[in-house]
Amino acid sequence: MACHPSGEGLRIEHATFHIVSLCFILIHMKRNTNAADGSDDRPVIWTVSVSRLSRLLRDVTPEFDDRARIENIHLGFEQAVTTLRGRLRTERCDVLIAAGSNGAYLKNRIDRPVLLVRPDGFDLMQALSKAHRLSSQIGLLTHATEVPAFAEFQENFGLKIAQRAFVTAEDARTQVRELIAEGCKAIVGTGMAADLAERAGASGILLYSADTVRQAFEAALDMATAIGRPEAPSRNSSARSVAAQAAYSTADLLGESASMRALRDRIDRFAASEHTVLISGETGTGKELAAQALHLGSPRRKSRFVAVNCGAIAESLLESELFGYEEGAFTGARRGGHTGLVQAAHGGTLFLDEIGEMPLNLQTRLLRVLEQREVVKLGSSRPTPVDARVLAATHTDLGEMVRQGHFRQDLFYRLNVLRVEIPPLRLRAGDATQLARHFLDQALSGRKLGWQVQALDAIAHFSWPGNVRELRNVIDRLAVYCDDQTREISLTLLHAVAPELLGSLQEAALSPESRPSQDVRQIEAALQRSGGDRAAAARMLGISRTTLWRRLRDASRP
Repeated sequence: MACHPSGEGLRIEHATFHIVSLCFILIHMKRNTNAADGSDDRPVIWTVSVSRLSRLLRDVTPEFDDRARIENIHLGFEQAVTTLRGRLRTERCDVLIAAGSNGAYLKNRIDRPVLLVRPDGFDLMQALSKAHRLSSQIGLLTHATEVPAFAEFQENFGLKIAQRAFVTAEDARTQVRELIAEGCKAIVGTGMAADLAERAGASGILLYSADTVRQAFEAALDMATAIGRPEAPSRNSSARSVAAQAAYSTADLLGESASMRALRDRIDRFAASEHTVLISGETGTGKELAAQALHLGSPRRKSRFVAVNCGAIAESLLESELFGYEEGAFTGARRGGHTGLVQAAHGGTLFLDEIGEMPLNLQTRLLRVLEQREVVKLGSSRPTPVDARVLAATHTDLGEMVRQGHFRQDLFYRLNVLRVEIPPLRLRAGDATQLARHFLDQALSGRKLGWQVQALDAIAHFSWPGNVRELRNVIDRLAVYCDDQTREISLTLLHAVAPELLGSLQEAALSPESRPSQDVRQIEAALQRSGGDRAAAARMLGISRTTLWRRLRDASRP
């Protein structure tokens, strides 16, 4: 016989239901009230995209709902500009996120910071790997410039890839038609490029990854903090606009290769100086980490470390954010004015990342800061003394930019007093395997797994165009696949998790007799640096002494 609740029980259930419902309504009303009266302190971020990138942005957005108010706007180009300008008259938005040609179009037409989602070498490898499974002839279509590491990737993997760049939408359509006419059945590119490829009958592969979009959101949160909005919790951001403190020392610059030991020694020596330092290195080598180590090793270590990404703040806002402004300096200027980031670094260290992205007119103002040790806010004629040590970083050749007229020669000389060059991972013999072990131990919270020699060889042979950042991404991905049953990292597991390592995986699988002579040259170089000490040479290369002895033995056989 079925048991029915009594009348009293039904009344209690109904009352409970109404109370819960009322709570949800009150919470919803409170959220709406907060949004309306401005008491919601979370940064406001709008993503703007008209291509398939919109789906990726929407997929990642929920991960940041507790840290920002995010709205996805599916518009592009002139339509987006008209809509955004209208909304910004009455609505708050701290940072916009866009990409490709649409982002470039918005950047100088909207009076808000526009942060561009920028693909890196890791994105390129993932996309090209997917395209290669679809077609032996691949097209790569990007906005304005090549993706970093493209030339090296093509050379190392021997894939037939036709690369093109476009500026306008019509230009993109033309390039897609030409690539298809050349036999490219798969086209990798920006959202617009991928969409146009699909419409033209080819396979379109989006160049951006979810990780890159996450990095853009992290950078947008940091940018919102940098421009004076209430601070949002920040996780590990790879593209900070501003940081209030340094966390890394030379002990965090891992690697036992000769070049890394020399780098640590150079940083320790330069840290005690007050001279400016120019840090150069490829994307992902750890330029900000080196800058923080310079600060923590200096007499200024107890003062602020202010990091500014010159390429992450819109050109229209960079001047006011760097140098500050007085009340009434321009329409929309904050009451009481604004202290610039240069002045905020007084007594400490100012780190200017991607200095090559700084516009020429602002380079002149920065030169004055370096020469006169003072800053003049916008709307003021009164200089303010500033005592800050300046560090700058770039992944571009500033000397070449000077020759092309894109960078001031006098500023280059002012910055290039002391020079720190961070070597790419491919030139740091043995460091890749050491870092891989270290990153995996970290990702697994100290749980240590064994490694097959062939898996370590694959990591050692790969060129790592994205450098340490790329290696860490691969290891973090690998850690997700390691369950309680995993006892060691095998070549098969590494292949399944990181198919972009295909070339080095195949090389690692070769028999000792057919292994390239490159191994022997690396061993000989390591032995020379270690003065003939085989144990030390093995540590440099990240292999055991037995492996080192075996490879030398195999190489000496006829």
